[in-house]
Amino acid sequence: MSTASTWLRNAVSSLPARDEAAYAAVADRAANILRPSGALARLDAVAAWAAGWQRTSNPAVLRPAALIFAADHGISAAGVSAYPADVTGAMLAAYRAGKSTISAFAAVAGATVQAIDVGVGQPTGDIRFEAAMSPERFEAAITAGRDAVESLDADLLVLGEMGIGNTTVAAALATALTDGDVGHWVGRGTGVDDDGLARKHAAVSQAVARVSAMTDPFEIMRELGGAELVAIAAAIVAARHRQLPIIIDGYVVTAAALPLVAAHPSALDHCVIGHCSAEPGHRRLLDRLGMQPLLNLEMRLGEGSGAMAAVPLVAMACVGVTEVPTFGEWFG
Repeated sequence: MSTASTWLRNAVSSLPARDEAAYAAVADRAANILRPSGALARLDAVAAWAAGWQRTSNPAVLRPAALIFAADHGISAAGVSAYPADVTGAMLAAYRAGKSTISAFAAVAGATVQAIDVGVGQPTGDIRFEAAMSPERFEAAITAGRDAVESLDADLLVLGEMGIGNTTVAAALATALTDGDVGHWVGRGTGVDDDGLARKHAAVSQAVARVSAMTDPFEIMRELGGAELVAIAAAIVAARHRQLPIIIDGYVVTAAALPLVAAHPSALDHCVIGHCSAEPGHRRLLDRLGMQPLLNLEMRLGEGSGAMAAVPLVAMACVGVTEVPTFGEWFG
């Protein structure tokens, strides 16, 4: 019987490529557009990226959508956050009521927002001492992420998260899947004081030491990740198979993608980074992935807000190529 984790592994090993003809058509048009050569080079590259993954020479952002996955974390018991765990549930209610920052941003961007509960009130295991998820819970989180994407009607996807304690989980994943130096990856998250930062550092060190013999990136994610991070990873892969381009949010969402990159180096080719978080590990992670953010506003809210702020920029990149004549069209 096929399982969700089997689907994830198989889907990562068979990632579809972009439409090279659509990509080249938009890149060529951008090179001849009615403005000085290279004047909007970064935006032109974004337009060509969107074309390649939307599989059209007329890329557009008409139906942007955000998926926000929320879950609780057992590691919160270690005192790693400035906020209590019940804030996760309160914020989930705010998303669903349309009263959160991401909701306000989405209204401006013309996007829909769907908040998905993958473990609010059901914290994962305390990763200092045990696996975050049983195999069954891991399967359920993968299924939730895949199904959320497969039910969308969208042409651009924003991925976000909510979960008190999840920058600790992100730091643990980053440490385990990169250079193993905890100090590179642990930051203040929601704004912990020096004592909280020390507790966070100790918690990540203990968790990573517990799984130090593991090499399978997906098993490392099951041991150290959160249910929302697993759902995000599955959503990234499901979107790739739907040829749906993604704007990734901050540190937690980027860390959720790390096991995919470990399994397949091109796993994030259909993704751009919306913004660079104020969390110091995020910049280091982006440098490691060779990805540049579209915005750098020192945001640290999460919930997809930084990625949503970049949606109008992607839309403008597309119309800046498709709605502006080339020199030949204007003067010919």
